[in-house]
Amino acid sequence: MRALRVVGLHEDGRSIVCEDTARGERFLLPADERLRAAARGDITRLGQIEIELESQMRPREIQARIRAGESVEQVANSGGIPVARVERFAYPVLLERSRTAEMAQAAHPVREDGPDVQTLGEVVAYAFGVFGQDYTGASWDSWKGEDGKWVVCLNWQTGRSDNRAHWCFAPGAHGGTVSALDENAQALMDPNAYRSLRAVDALGRPPAPAPVEEEQPTLDGEAEKVAETPVAEVPEVAGETAAVAAGDGGLPLPGVEEQVEAAKATPRPPKKKGRPAVPAWEDVLLGVRSSRG
Repeated sequence: MRALRVVGLHEDGRSIVCEDTARGERFLLPADERLRAAARGDITRLGQIEIELESQMRPREIQARIRAGESVEQVANSGGIPVARVERFAYPVLLERSRTAEMAQAAHPVREDGPDVQTLGEVVAYAFGVFGQDYTGASWDSWKGEDGKWVVCLNWQTGRSDNRAHWCFAPGAHGGTVSALDENAQALMDPNAYRSLRAVDALGRPPAPAPVEEEQPTLDGEAEKVAETPVAEVPEVAGETAAVAAGDGGLPLPGVEEQVEAAKATPRPPKKKGRPAVPAWEDVLLGVRSSRG
């Protein structure tokens, strides 16, 4: 037992500040009637205060709080009574809670089409196998809710996180039924619907999405035909163009001689067989029908 030194009154005016001189730690001590009686050395008053505190929480209240899910330590701390006193009345209720949790594991989960053929324990054991968890490390508990119905709880640990699943247990024929109360309970009852199907790498990261290749625009059928059709070549002016351009009086028309000379200087591409003749540009200009064909 460590010795503490009184430092003084706390700023709230209802607690005493004590200090451990060896470690430098400080503690708060409530300045209640028991502290004042202990400071005076009034043993009689201390006994009376103990009896008054114990009488404030009767055995029925202790059992009701234990049945509602509180632990022995929680009831003792909230009531300010010794743990040994709570344990005397909590023991039969703790047995009842343990027995109810065992009965709930033999109950049948309620699904959309009715109660399942398998029991809750069998369904949960299968789900743990699907998720790759250790079912032997899980623990069951139960308590009565405010509505008077039994709540069954499954506790298990995954890594550093503590997980819980809750069901509502209704005792009855053939073991009774259980209904899921939270998402964890639903996942355990239908593990295949909650199992992730994404692949991950060695570091647990999902793979990067594959790059999307942009499709090159394509021509439709008509546009492709037009693109493949060669452009018709216009034949250049032949040597007889000068005679046509001279007209009736044999005189060349203004500006025609220059165009004729330029046409002669340009080499003509070879004619292609099987293609209709295209009229020359001077024929179109003078309105003369070409006799070449």
